[in-house]
Amino acid sequence: MTSATGTVLAWLLERSHDASARQIPALTDQAARRLGLGGTRLYLADVQQVRLLALPQLAAPRPGPAEASEADREAEVLEIDGSLAGMAYRTQRTQLSRDRTTAWVPMIDGVERIGVMKATGAELGRAELDVCGALASLATLVVVSKSSHNDILVVRGRSRPMTLQAELVWGFLPPRTIGTSQATSTAVLEPAYDIGGDAFDHNFSDGVLHLTLLDAMGHDLASGGASSAGLAACRSTRRSGGTLTDIAGTIERTLQEWIPDRLMTGILANLDTADGEFTWVNCGHPPPLLIRNGHVLPEALERAAQLPFGVGFHGQDAPRQYRVRLQPGDRVLIYSDGVIEARSAAGELFGEERLADTVIRSMASGATAPEALRRLILDLLNHQDQRLLDDATILLSEWHPTG
Repeated sequence: MTSATGTVLAWLLERSHDASARQIPALTDQAARRLGLGGTRLYLADVQQVRLLALPQLAAPRPGPAEASEADREAEVLEIDGSLAGMAYRTQRTQLSRDRTTAWVPMIDGVERIGVMKATGAELGRAELDVCGALASLATLVVVSKSSHNDILVVRGRSRPMTLQAELVWGFLPPRTIGTSQATSTAVLEPAYDIGGDAFDHNFSDGVLHLTLLDAMGHDLASGGASSAGLAACRSTRRSGGTLTDIAGTIERTLQEWIPDRLMTGILANLDTADGEFTWVNCGHPPPLLIRNGHVLPEALERAAQLPFGVGFHGQDAPRQYRVRLQPGDRVLIYSDGVIEARSAAGELFGEERLADTVIRSMASGATAPEALRRLILDLLNHQDQRLLDDATILLSEWHPTG
């Protein structure tokens, strides 16, 4: 990166501190022009990862009327499947038009896919693409930093309003994908606008990847409240140094005290990213699947499940913890019963075998873990004619130690 590029990026960062979310696309575009590019446009993925939606861009000075006319006609919505922009999002790699005048650059926060940046220029060579990558990275950080308190960034990723319980649950959820050089975890949740009782959590702390998937009974506000309270109980206990059994006990007491008569199943797990030890507690939930070398190891993580949360059991006896040692490259797939129990119009279950096979085939073809789950949830929606009758949540974690 040249000093001139660094100066412009520093200018954008400084201007972004007190800029509104609506001003960020125009500021990014101005920075691009200072760097010798023709301009930029920022697109964010919608909550279901089906479309890329352009952020509103305030008017900025244009070199001539022809360019202004072209900008006015620019597509506001692009399909993730079937467009060059979508390919950049799916593969997390910059895509260049045949005439080398347009680049679609992934916008990635850590390992979480946010959207893509369109960049134009007379001819984009290696040096220009490096500049585009740096600019897209900075624009992503700015967008993410403002998304927690600027609704325009949230609403732009939605095609319709969310139900009250969905708004409640999404407010508690972490980013869909997190990762380090040692491990990666990614999740999807549907129906995105009308989820009821499912929720997930993943977090890194002191070399340990923590995983939680909860499935509260019902599909109403109380269900969303139960799963949200479960996540809060999990985080409070975990951050206080509690073990998985401590977390289970806290969730149980929380439901008993505040949301009685509401049952909830769940998987609580820790992955030691140094040695691959996987520890988990199963409270009435479908057992996780262990994928190794492109195959599911039958019954590898199938153990006797404890009773679900909400029946009072965990207030008396701590649920049993199980342990296995993973091998480098192993993947653990945790899912809610709404995935395997989804039925087609003909009554055919989606099933565990189809669940695992879809993930394995996607990743064997070179898809990243987030892309594999995106494809899986699209297959699931197609299987049930776009109308899920129960929440479907999938959490996929991989141990890939660099040592």
